Amino acid sequence: MKIRCIAVDDEPLALDLVCKFIDQTAFLSLEGRFESAIEALGYLHQHEVDLVFLDIQMPDLSGMDLARVLEGKANAKKPKIIFTTAYNQFAIESYKVDALDYLLKPFGYDEFLRAANKAYQLYQQQNSEPSAKESEKQSYIFLKVEYQLVKVMLQDILYVEGYKDYVKVHLLGKPNPLLSLSSMKNMEDLLPDQQFMRIHRSFIINLDHIDSVSRNMVNIGNTQITVSDNYKETFLEFINKWMG
Repeated sequence: MKIRCIAVDDEPLALDLVCKFIDQTAFLSLEGRFESAIEALGYLHQHEVDLVFLDIQMPDLSGMDLARVLEGKANAKKPKIIFTTAYNQFAIESYKVDALDYLLKPFGYDEFLRAANKAYQLYQQQNSEPSAKESEKQSYIFLKVEYQLVKVMLQDILYVEGYKDYVKVHLLGKPNPLLSLSSMKNMEDLLPDQQFMRIHRSFIINLDHIDSVSRNMVNIGNTQITVSDNYKETFLEFINKWMG
């Protein structure tokens, strides 16, 4: 099972290098190469791609602008992005568009492979056929914490709290939450809806860890979380089923 990739860079030498690295990586398949983000966008409208190696500083349409366009698409199959750039000032912004990694030019094959392995690990997690036991319940996710992917068991997540450009993932038995540069929307997509529910603009809760419910309030341990009006109807449906 290969990851379908395209490479986008307005510098021919840089584009050649990325394509060379893709070709020598067994689990990657180069589907196209483009010297402009506009050309790449046209291709992405017509073809399914799993991963984009994307330069940032390009004329007409920047790589960051292209990433924002892709991030706004309501499509579970939208490609993941690994930025390739000579400018480190875009690192924080890259995570706001849910980039998988950020390669700072000039980079060698070892750095490229490290980033590609992240994509491969995530791709396997999303596309592998679950065993009979695993199909009953997804058991873990990977979260971006600083510059690495951290494996987190779903049963350990109490709730997720939105915090500026980050999310705080509060864990069972841990005094401090994990801080991940991600969006609440991304977390909502990542967490299985049979176990997790968004009840507020800033909170996603683990239904297995609810201790009690009172009116518009959910209690998880010593934490009280308000159910906002936008999510009340869905939550009440769950409560009615819960009560039998």
